[in-house]
Amino acid sequence: MKKAITYFRKLPLELIFWIGALIGILRIDPYSPHHFSLCPLDNLGFTWCPGCGLGRAMSLLTRGDFQESWSMHPLAMFAFAVIIFRIFELIRNLKTTKHYG
Repeated sequence: MKKAITYFRKLPLELIFWIGALIGILRIDPYSPHHFSLCPLDNLGFTWCPGCGLGRAMSLLTRGDFQESWSMHPLAMFAFAVIIFRIFELIRNLKTTKHYG
């Protein structure tokens, strides 16, 4: 157990954050009428937000519902690709600079 904790402490915080974000996206139920929101604009009572629906649209992408995802937020595919790319870049950087794996 101590060896695992030591290994995880060497991982970049950004990598842990993005992997956690993807796990959170996978756990979203996009078909639910009520959803939890971290959006500050939504919490302040504004009805419009440029990122509104992005998390649900990305969740729809993971379920293969591409047309519904596009109609909910057109930038979901781009955001998903950016997050995946960044995770791979962090892992590649970790392997090349720290000589892991």
